[in-house]
Amino acid sequence: MESESEPYVRLASLRQLHQVMADMNTARSLADTLQTVADGVVAALGYELACVNLVRPDGDLVVAAFAGNPAAEALITGRVGSRESWERRLGMGEHWGDLVFIPHTEGWVLDDDDVPQWYTDGPAPRFEDEWHPADRLFAPMYAPGPQGNAACGELIGVLSVDRPRNGRRPGAWGREALQMYAFQAAIAISNARLRANMQRALVRLEREQQALRASEESFRQAFEYAPSGMAIAEMGGDQHGRILRTNDALCRLLGRPASAMRRYSFSDLVHPEDIGTLLRTSAEGGRAELRLGRRDGTYVWVSLRNSVVADAADGPRFLLTHVEDIEERKRRELQLAHRASHDSLTGLPNSAELRSRLSARLCQRASSPHAAVESIDAAYGHPAFDVVGPGFDFRQGAEPLDAYDHHVHTIAPDGDGDHDDGTKGLAVLFCDLDGFKSINDRFGHNAGDAVLIEVARRLSNGVRDGDTVARLGGDEFVILADGLGRADAQDLAVRLRNEIIQPIRAEGRAVRVGASFGIGWAHCGMTADEVLKSADERMYVEKRSRPKQHRRAG
Repeated sequence: MESESEPYVRLASLRQLHQVMADMNTARSLADTLQTVADGVVAALGYELACVNLVRPDGDLVVAAFAGNPAAEALITGRVGSRESWERRLGMGEHWGDLVFIPHTEGWVLDDDDVPQWYTDGPAPRFEDEWHPADRLFAPMYAPGPQGNAACGELIGVLSVDRPRNGRRPGAWGREALQMYAFQAAIAISNARLRANMQRALVRLEREQQALRASEESFRQAFEYAPSGMAIAEMGGDQHGRILRTNDALCRLLGRPASAMRRYSFSDLVHPEDIGTLLRTSAEGGRAELRLGRRDGTYVWVSLRNSVVADAADGPRFLLTHVEDIEERKRRELQLAHRASHDSLTGLPNSAELRSRLSARLCQRASSPHAAVESIDAAYGHPAFDVVGPGFDFRQGAEPLDAYDHHVHTIAPDGDGDHDDGTKGLAVLFCDLDGFKSINDRFGHNAGDAVLIEVARRLSNGVRDGDTVARLGGDEFVILADGLGRADAQDLAVRLRNEIIQPIRAEGRAVRVGASFGIGWAHCGMTADEVLKSADERMYVEKRSRPKQHRRAG
């Protein structure tokens, strides 16, 4: 950022420094402000490492933020150095204005003090002003005094920096830039502390009516004009979660007036599927992403962050909630998840999603107690126990076979062929198109894609809500249909075949494909692959049993 002869500051660098300072003053919390200060040293001032050491109420300094090296950050963040050791450091070395530079030739005397530090490797300097790995540079941060004079203020922290990217000790402009940055960082940290204290005070005033009336305008400015949604809710007691106050941003987001919002708690507004998430979030620092109901009956995805505001006498009483609209981000996430689990051509669930849905219905245990016992016997090579009742083991210390299993086992109808014993099961229909390859060969892949899309549509329209139609790949499809008997499954296969064989418009011409169906049955004790293999084998049996001319495409 400077040359040998004169300061040379690129416009892009000034803009970056300006943005960093703006970010410092707009961070939402003290922790965010401290991290922004550390990040800004690395991003805008040309140093590879930066550490913010913050003065605690007892006078010692704690490492509150670090930037530039995740390993060093994990090692020293949260560690404390005594005030005595820090005053010794700030009193030695070379003083560059308010900055303190301790060259490597003097820094060795500090190796045994209790100030947290990191160690860097590197070659010895080759010229006079080259940075040495053991050099140390500190920028004290003082709270602004009268007329903004930092020299009259108290020490609130120290910035430690290391490894200038140009490899040289900072020159006049670089020193002044770091000194000015430390001054602005001190102001931002002081303001962040002030904002945090004001927020706690304002919420206490909301609880105490007399104090609320005395500070109504101040509270309204801090609360009503926040850019994101905000609400204050009761915490504890019979009224836990009841909304006491909301700002305009939240009312606009949910399309509800403030007067109506006071009739609700967040549990009244949250999507029924997200109630558990909301309850787990009702604590200090709680964060969650959930759906809140709008007045028109729709739901919007929001990021919800809670903090508990404590009353000095009675303990935690209020829940301060920030609500941010994340509908667009969630929409993109759902789109990405859909693409990962669905076929890009037809929009049907893909092979992975099919196996996931099928596996979710199956457990590793057999669907009958006798089958389960037989599988255990086989594993041990001898009878594992005597079955006195269904699924029980009366050995000492044993639990009932299904003691922890609340899963409803998937079963299959007994018998083969046209026999139907009345049992309803999970039918797996494996569909393979007949004559599809000739369409690709004769008319091209665009025509083939059009056929697959139309077949997918006809299959989807031919099944019930809740059934799954998936594309395995190529011209193979699978239908999962629960609650069917054998006759029902055969009727479904016939109906779907009759739909598929109707002419299809592709690339301006009418073409026809046939379809072969194999019907398998899923039951617990089988894997998803075993179920699909069984249906696939039955499909090939059915395909070979039909005359070849019935399997041609037109």
